[in-house]
Amino acid sequence: MEKTLQARNAVRRMKEYHPPLSGRNGLRLDFNENTDAPSPRVMEVLKHIACGELTKYPERAPSEGRMAEFLRLKPDQALLTNGVDEAIHLLCETFLEPGDEVLIVVPTFSMYEIYAQSTGARVITVQANPERGFRFPIEVLLSSITGKTRMIALASPNNPTGAVVARADLLRIADAAPAAAVLVDEAYYDFWGQTVIDAVTRFPNLFVTRTFSKAYGLAGLRIGVLAGNSIQMPMVRKVASPYNVNGIALACLPHAIADRDFLADYIQQVLQGRARLMIQLTCQGVPYWISQANFVLAKIGPLHREFVAEMRKRGILVRDRSSDPGCNGCVRMTVGTTEHTERLLIVLPEVLNTIGWMATQQVSASPIMGSV
Repeated sequence: MEKTLQARNAVRRMKEYHPPLSGRNGLRLDFNENTDAPSPRVMEVLKHIACGELTKYPERAPSEGRMAEFLRLKPDQALLTNGVDEAIHLLCETFLEPGDEVLIVVPTFSMYEIYAQSTGARVITVQANPERGFRFPIEVLLSSITGKTRMIALASPNNPTGAVVARADLLRIADAAPAAAVLVDEAYYDFWGQTVIDAVTRFPNLFVTRTFSKAYGLAGLRIGVLAGNSIQMPMVRKVASPYNVNGIALACLPHAIADRDFLADYIQQVLQGRARLMIQLTCQGVPYWISQANFVLAKIGPLHREFVAEMRKRGILVRDRSSDPGCNGCVRMTVGTTEHTERLLIVLPEVLNTIGWMATQQVSASPIMGSV
């Protein structure tokens, strides 16, 4: 019998991620990007990149050294990556074997599960309770660690909930699972301000990721950083391509991180807008979860599809998260510049009225959620 080429069993079984990337015309409040533009310094770099620069293979080391200094790490503790996605992929490829166990707390970023599944590892999910504000289930997670646990992937602040994990709990996990790679994804660090990146020196199994796709506005350039202990990072570098980050991104990154005034201004607009959005949701009687990121997750209920559709008709894109565990009827709204927040706040009550949304139709919010 003639045989045909087939993908590995693990690949055939793994979940697929289908982000709604087509037809994103309008105010983009669906992907948690910077809603305006990157630093003017970045724009100047882009204007002056010579054509000859595009003919060269990118040199990662100079920008990587600056990034390590920026993060107060040793040069061998920081690896620039093609977004945080690649960092997750590299950790899975470095440390996971078929049959290993990976722990994640759901709902969370889909790529932890997808990249882990691609190695043949078994993903164990721990559900955070929406009725308790998606509070991090530290004791349940610790009790789920077994001799087969080889990775624990956590986001703080978490996507799509905006909930955070206490620093003490994160370090407790790293200490409790010395044979597992503990990934703390700090993609939304800039809107929260608390980190465990300094602890990678103390814990050989601790890894921290950061992205420049959110506050810095570089999502299209695809650049992130993976930080880890000097003992483990050489193994991760063996898996990474030497040319994984493109030359344009490498040229722009030092200028992006140097413009601290721009970053501070954008973050301040987001923090103020986030507070205003939560107040507006409270006034409308819409339950939501307290967020420490650049978005708010709200429980629209059975009319969630109508809500998203009506927002789109008015030129605003928001993200339906109903398929995430514990998020039935939920919609996530990104917070950006003051101008964009003003537009959202004007349209929000109009849309709720158009779809016939009534607070009395919804399940009562828990004390940890916003409610009237």
